[in-house]
Amino acid sequence: MQVYVEKPKCTGCSHCHDVCPVSVFEMKNRKGNDVNTDVAPADVQWKGVSDQAVVAKWSGKEDGHRHFADENDGTTGGISVAVNGASCILCQACLVQCEGECIVITDDAGNVYHSIYE
Repeated sequence: MQVYVEKPKCTGCSHCHDVCPVSVFEMKNRKGNDVNTDVAPADVQWKGVSDQAVVAKWSGKEDGHRHFADENDGTTGGISVAVNGASCILCQACLVQCEGECIVITDDAGNVYHSIYE
């Protein structure tokens, strides 16, 4: 199983971290040295700029999350990193909870799953 986060789309909501039963995700500070330690392709690694369509959708939402905050305060903010993708059991909980629709999972048969926020 291969899991990564398309970093420019990550809002920092922490839903993936909160719902994953096998601790695939960790929330990192956006300016940290370890923010691109998952297997995300170069074009979706964190380069300091958020996807503007995602920012437009979520920056004004008042839902208790610190969207696009540089640092994680232990509950929200920062950016998600799939540090333990090999442990993924494909329960898909993260895929339906991801506000930024930024999670990509490839199973062992090569099937690709993308998050769709519901």
